[in-house]
Amino acid sequence: MLFDFNLKSSFLLIFFINGLVFSGLLFEKGILHKHRPSIWLACFTLLCVLYISPFMLGYAGWYSRYPYREFLFYFPFQQLLLIPPVLYFYFKGLLDESFQFQKKDVWHFVPALLYLIYTLIIWIADQWMLNEVYFYADEKDKDFDFWYQLTGFLSLIIYLFLSLKNYKKHKLTMYDTYSYADGLVLKWAQGFLMAMFVLMALRILFFIFNPEWGQFGKKFWYYMAFSGMFYYISIKGYFSSIRSLTKKVASDFYEQTPAMALSGTVEIQEEENSSTMASDDLEAWKLKIEKLMSEVHLYADQELSTFHLARTLDTHPKKISQVINKAFGMNFNDYINQYRTKAFIGKIQNGEFAEKTLLGLAMECGFNSKSTFNRSFKKQTSMSPKVYLEHFLKKGVPNQDLNP
Repeated sequence: MLFDFNLKSSFLLIFFINGLVFSGLLFEKGILHKHRPSIWLACFTLLCVLYISPFMLGYAGWYSRYPYREFLFYFPFQQLLLIPPVLYFYFKGLLDESFQFQKKDVWHFVPALLYLIYTLIIWIADQWMLNEVYFYADEKDKDFDFWYQLTGFLSLIIYLFLSLKNYKKHKLTMYDTYSYADGLVLKWAQGFLMAMFVLMALRILFFIFNPEWGQFGKKFWYYMAFSGMFYYISIKGYFSSIRSLTKKVASDFYEQTPAMALSGTVEIQEEENSSTMASDDLEAWKLKIEKLMSEVHLYADQELSTFHLARTLDTHPKKISQVINKAFGMNFNDYINQYRTKAFIGKIQNGEFAEKTLLGLAMECGFNSKSTFNRSFKKQTSMSPKVYLEHFLKKGVPNQDLNP
């Protein structure tokens, strides 16, 4: 099996081999740990390996040799209608590990299936039914037909939009449920979306600079850039430590309080069907929550969520979110961090900064990371903790308006 190891084929071969390795590792991780996102990412990596194969083999001279070319022209290497939905379902699983693929989701893969049937019909017709090569008489790979490349590009745009929509929904849910939402909004999820934007940009540039898809031309730069991008997604996705606390906290809540959770669900559904919550009921729940914050200092729990608060008050998490949204006009994350920020300011005014670091004080108040603390403090006071301390040392207490 001859292979021309020139500069172009060798570089793509490196990504090809590494892609196969990481695809296997991801499949192993997904199966052993029952981690569905890893399985989706493994599928994506394998599809990307296939995607670069025609050019790797083309630069290695396989398309000019028999019997290789007889197979290569008919094999659908570039699954342009399969890669976008696979990425989309990986992203859904990344945001919510409780997500399970359902029968209705099969429709996302119908276009890719139709293209596979199309290529199969062409292969059977040219190789078995007709006495001559008909569909490949022009000796141009069907994977590089303009209509197919354009359809694949549009598919990528559609699924990128769906992924963005899903991410925004997830983000709102996290900030309305967890006091440590910044850690759950997943930096890797943001990086992944950026990687998808880069893939889309590469495709746009490819359309501009290489409008003739059926020729190899000067496309090496694109396939090297694409290889680097899919390699980044695969490695980052494999090594990123994904904090899947959403599923754990929720499952703990429902396991420990099944009867109350069921009754709470019915209660919330009835209230959601009504236009507004009764003002007396809203005020009563508001006072209950405020008491837990001001007297019990529940905000100091670094992993506080609506599930924990609901368990304490013997109600449903949605009830907690609803009360905080309506009574205080903010999400759960901002509400809790407001108390934490005020507690931190109190420690500064009491002079505790002389014995402990600012981060140490912040951790005592319930913050669980420096970045979350800085971001929340600046949002509440319009200044960084360091600047606040400098103002305090020079002029006393700076002007700040915190409700709790």
